[in-house]
Amino acid sequence: MSVAETSSKGHGRRERRRLEASTRLAEHLDWPGVAQVCRIERWRRIRGKEEHEVAYAITSAPRDQADAATLLACNRGHWAIENRSHYVRDVTFGEDASQIEKGHAPQILAGLRNGLIAALRAEGVRNIAAALRQNACKVPRLLAKLGIMKK
Repeated sequence: MSVAETSSKGHGRRERRRLEASTRLAEHLDWPGVAQVCRIERWRRIRGKEEHEVAYAITSAPRDQADAATLLACNRGHWAIENRSHYVRDVTFGEDASQIEKGHAPQILAGLRNGLIAALRAEGVRNIAAALRQNACKVPRLLAKLGIMKK
């Protein structure tokens, strides 16, 4: 068994995370390619209130490529990416409030939103909402920059 722990403090909360990774259960699972099974515990203290959470995960990464510390870092990184994308899609684009639900329209719009976010991030934009406001009245210039229209 491989074990790793991290602690952090910020945004009005303290967090402690512990990941235990084992190769022992992998051979008993009916899951193609599984190499390790993980147990992730999270303890949080927010404004005096304690929270405890346990999650389980599997990975195809063998122990020699990903020990518990690496898997814990990957788990944290996954949530950073997830939060960074979903927060922008929901808060800036109001995706959860969208009433578009017929046919393939929801998937098409989600793809357009993701493409726009990726294009803006590739340009070095850190505040998507500000960039949208800035470009709202400059649509032809924006389309030309994206190669959709000529200047």
